[in-house]
Amino acid sequence: MKNDFCYFAIELEDFPCPNTTQLKRFTLVICFSYLLVSVSCKSDKKPLVRNTGEQQTTIVSHALGFAIDNDGDFPIVTVTNPWPNANQSFTYAFVPKKDLEANPPPKGNYDAIIGTPVENLVVTSTTHIPALEALGGLDRLTGFPDTQYISSMPARQLISEGKIKELGNNEILNTEMVLEMQPDAIVGFAMDSNNAAYELLQKSGIPVLFNGDWTEKTPLGKAEWIKFFGVLLNKQKRAEQLFNEIEADYKKIKKLAVQASKKPTVLSGALYKDIWYLPAGESWAAQFITDANAHYLWSDTKGTGSLSLSLESVLEKGQAAQFWISPSQFKGYEEMSTSNTHYKEFIAFKNQNIYTFSATTGPTGGLLFYELGPQRPDMILKDLVRIFHPELLPEYTPFFFKPLK
Repeated sequence: MKNDFCYFAIELEDFPCPNTTQLKRFTLVICFSYLLVSVSCKSDKKPLVRNTGEQQTTIVSHALGFAIDNDGDFPIVTVTNPWPNANQSFTYAFVPKKDLEANPPPKGNYDAIIGTPVENLVVTSTTHIPALEALGGLDRLTGFPDTQYISSMPARQLISEGKIKELGNNEILNTEMVLEMQPDAIVGFAMDSNNAAYELLQKSGIPVLFNGDWTEKTPLGKAEWIKFFGVLLNKQKRAEQLFNEIEADYKKIKKLAVQASKKPTVLSGALYKDIWYLPAGESWAAQFITDANAHYLWSDTKGTGSLSLSLESVLEKGQAAQFWISPSQFKGYEEMSTSNTHYKEFIAFKNQNIYTFSATTGPTGGLLFYELGPQRPDMILKDLVRIFHPELLPEYTPFFFKPLK
């Protein structure tokens, strides 16, 4: 597993990855998701009777992996892309607890029925934490596997107070502890349809919900999953408001970038062993560069994950690139040149135009780019516009991306 872990994480996260130790900080759930995955397919489902209400279906405009239906007495969320190339979807009904107690509906045509408001919640990825924090829902979070990887300061305070319990280590969720806690819901994600552990938890009466934010291929698509947590926390209006603000900021920055008179060329990634990993042209990472009005040299390639190239091919195409972003785990020029002297041959190295997000970490060393970045694409785009077109944002200091030392 260790030998393939770096490449595997790149496929998921698009940007070339840091070293194995750092990877564990933002992809901890990826490893144990082979053991902890979803609920199995249901058959012979009966529809749950719902009265017609005045609310309309919440519009999900960028995310492709889920939909929200508010047409009746309670919201229904359908997750259509819980993992890559999924051939099944999952439907969750969020019913007020008072209604569940007074007139419990049949399990019917739903993979899980969740009583709201959710007061005892377990999530399994650090990427879920920013949405909970933004919605004022951290006080509902009662358990997390490997809490050391959480960077949010409010969450760390709750961890220190014992209000968020440690539910495992070495990327393995402790199912016995989860069964003892009996949370209202577990939010997890899976790599495929292997369902053993989550099926066990569901059979014990604990609803298991998939969050497929990581499968989205656009910056705003990932960010829109805050609406998923809005339903879970019974804060749909607030989630809609927050996303609208992020979307508006992103579009504003993108529009500003178009005003730049020049469109610089950009290289990304670095070598891992003998392979250079960099974002494919249709990836999340490549989209940021395009929206920042820069020319990513591999923008014409297919795929939404990463490319695996030789040093020679990257040097041939990218030697003259004006900027170099996300050079894997490297934080300094000396460190890079010591690792491989060929890095010195790139113009961006010679001109010291390399920028990394690996130096921006939380209090326990977690990479904020992978924890907060999916929720705040507007901040990432603003960083890149400042780097590529400093004249457009002269007073702004990038948050994620910092110059290599």
